[in-house]
Amino acid sequence: MYIENQFFITATGEDQAPIRNTIGRAIVDAVVRAAKEKRKFRVIVVIPSIPGFPGDLRDNAATGTRAIIDYQYKSICRGKHSIMQMIEQQDIDPKQYIFFFNLRIYDRLPKSKALEETEKKAGVSYAHLQRAHAAEVMGERAATQGRGWDDTNADGSIDSGGGAECRRELSKKKGGFEKLEEEARKKGLLNEPDSIAKDAMLGGDTVTSELSSEEEGSEKENFINEELYVHSKVLIIDDMVALVGSANINDRSQLGDHDSEVAVIVEDQDTMASRMNGEEYRAARFATTLRRTLWREHLGLLPPQSLDAMEDPNAHPPGHGGNEWDENSKEGELVIDPLNEKLWEMWTGNASHNTEVYRELFHCDPDETSTPSIYLYLSCYRKLTENSQNMEGLRSIPTPQRRREERASGRWARRYRRASTRETREH
Repeated sequence: MYIENQFFITATGEDQAPIRNTIGRAIVDAVVRAAKEKRKFRVIVVIPSIPGFPGDLRDNAATGTRAIIDYQYKSICRGKHSIMQMIEQQDIDPKQYIFFFNLRIYDRLPKSKALEETEKKAGVSYAHLQRAHAAEVMGERAATQGRGWDDTNADGSIDSGGGAECRRELSKKKGGFEKLEEEARKKGLLNEPDSIAKDAMLGGDTVTSELSSEEEGSEKENFINEELYVHSKVLIIDDMVALVGSANINDRSQLGDHDSEVAVIVEDQDTMASRMNGEEYRAARFATTLRRTLWREHLGLLPPQSLDAMEDPNAHPPGHGGNEWDENSKEGELVIDPLNEKLWEMWTGNASHNTEVYRELFHCDPDETSTPSIYLYLSCYRKLTENSQNMEGLRSIPTPQRRREERASGRWARRYRRASTRETREH
């Protein structure tokens, strides 16, 4: 059973009020039945590391997000009615059957000494020029997100606080910057790519190969990370049935009297040769190809997509030719059998390795090392592939982001311990 969803809030019975949907009960029953029948069975769930909305978990505005996280933990592993503990009560190890992962990516800000010199000469920052360019493409309000061109007014209009004058000034300086940029490129400067996210995908370079030997020390401070926010709602069972739609795993979507939702259940009659747990198997074409493509993308076993998709048949509307996928490649062969132990070792091995790398480089929050008991059963799957595991070479640089997040993690841990103690006393 493979699940991708934005949320995971569910109950195993009637004792987890106010949660009423019982998807969790169905999962418990499926695991217990498989264990008693001694069948290999896995429930693999991919959800966001932080559900809800962007922002600092320590802010008052994040109260709703923290509540969602709390309910998710109670659904998964906290309390005797959680999925994990309900399975344990049957003398079954849940960690052999149900697994939670999330996605994360890294990149490098296009910042170098040559760029700083160009900014100084032009009298404008690259970030402001990016915003001006975005306004040309998306419109002013979308580009500034309502903050104003001077980035000082979060609530006012884009023309407030001198915004119109700032916009005109940026437009003048944009041309000057572009001329200086072209001159620098002719001299062999400013030739670094704007993004190295492609390194996480098939055929990508190693991160260390992207470093400039002249700026290696300062360049390492430009590395950033971000969670890949899972917003899909997908359920694939036994490579035979696929449910794709808009419904989250929570009461708001599942009870039928809240949000309006739409979903399709695809159980097509077009089957294809496949494998399941090492044995020959006839899988439904749509379900199995969807799962295989998702898994290859998550494992970095697909080539990076071009920004220009005009020649990509998979980006064309339905009816304009069929899709293309390299089914017979070695990467395609690897993901055929969802219960293949070699594939599972790669998946969990990457997850464990990348969790450690992201933890040490970026101190991602929340994390079990800074928040006691948090992520007790949640593993973190990140999209660092074998090609890019040389990010470990960046560990020695105490970047400003790392220093800030180390301090923040300490504050979060102290608050969490106080909250946990208070919750225990109240209980």
